[in-house]
Amino acid sequence: MNSFLPKIIGVILNSIGIFNSQLASRLAIQVFSKPRKGKVTTNANLFLDTAKKSTLYYNDFNIQIYQWKGPKETILLVHGWESNSSRWRNEIKKLIKEGYDIIALDAPAHGGSGSNFFNAILYSEFINVVSQKFKPTVFIGHSVGAMSIIFFLHKKTYSDSNKIVLLGAPSTFTGIIERYKKMMGYSKKVGNGIDRYIKLTFGSPASYYSTANFIKNIDSHGLIFHDKRDPIIPYKDAIEIDLQFKNARLIPTKGLGHALKDNYISDEIIKFLSH
Repeated sequence: MNSFLPKIIGVILNSIGIFNSQLASRLAIQVFSKPRKGKVTTNANLFLDTAKKSTLYYNDFNIQIYQWKGPKETILLVHGWESNSSRWRNEIKKLIKEGYDIIALDAPAHGGSGSNFFNAILYSEFINVVSQKFKPTVFIGHSVGAMSIIFFLHKKTYSDSNKIVLLGAPSTFTGIIERYKKMMGYSKKVGNGIDRYIKLTFGSPASYYSTANFIKNIDSHGLIFHDKRDPIIPYKDAIEIDLQFKNARLIPTKGLGHALKDNYISDEIIKFLSH
């Protein structure tokens, strides 16, 4: 998004909020939930065409699935915001060589999946549908995809998870929302309206949805990657998650940003999976 555009949108919605805070807050949530990137490019599609593609459904939303079949245990790859399954290209190539059965899905409103909006709770439902079908024992997620994995596993409706890899994961939904409000320059009136909208829509306040809190009761072994200079999700989020994830190890990086795309990362994941 253009660096000036968020502030312009913020000014417009703040103005609307003076007269109708409910409308302004609803529009603010729509801006927050609508990805501007994440569709599959021609180049990315060439790689994804090497997979066996299939479709599952959650309610009326289609879920785009990619599978690279292998004889070893099944791994589910869960990408983040404004991305798609092609972001795992480097990891997939290495996992194929190791013989793993690889499943990737596109998030709501991303790649080839359905929905006009995105949120981590809906994403966790997509993950549930895919997990019940393919029975992965390893979950690897980036950013809000990592958060969505924990939202799913926290429900205790799935018991086959042995290992979890989190890359650049947010610790709390509240943190995401507050950074969004700040980026857009929303007034207190609009910001409070956003909080009310979340509680009304999902049945709980934003503070309830916490990776760090939900992960306390997860027994899987974990590996956490986070860059100390991540410009999107602060490094303190990784520390908060690590403190609560009893069977996990945190690997800090420097200079890899939020994307964390590097051979070092994929090599460490392979090592983790082999032990």
